[in-house]
Amino acid sequence: MENKGVRSNEGLKALGAKTQYKDDYAPEVLETFTNKHPENDYWVKFNCPEFTSLCPITGQPDFAEIVIQYIPDERMVESKSLKLYLFSFRNHGDFHEDCVNVIMKDLIRLMDPKYIEVTGLFTPRGGISIHPYANYGRKGTKYEKLAEQRFATHQ
Repeated sequence: MENKGVRSNEGLKALGAKTQYKDDYAPEVLETFTNKHPENDYWVKFNCPEFTSLCPITGQPDFAEIVIQYIPDERMVESKSLKLYLFSFRNHGDFHEDCVNVIMKDLIRLMDPKYIEVTGLFTPRGGISIHPYANYGRKGTKYEKLAEQRFATHQ
């Protein structure tokens, strides 16, 4: 019996295809698939320890660990497309805080999650490390309250 995989009918392009890396910021590479358990609240966590971007002023590389955590609703981000998306920042000039907020907003537009947070653990440059954090909870729901609580207690 031929196994085409459980996601074969989702129209995913990156998964299983030859990897093609974009030269600059490319949100169009992000893909989603159907969450089989939208009635459940559960965390999905991605850790990208080799994130790079460029300083928009000097053009020098910035290195970070990007941590993305979310509670999915109907759609989930496909991990290979997320990897390609994060890799697309490699030649993109943006400040650390902008990178974290752009990533979060792109993922909100893509998936419409119940809750999401993105943390950037940037390595020191000039003796200072920067760790921006951004989060979002769906307005008018318990996830908005979760976002407020996690933001207020974030360290």
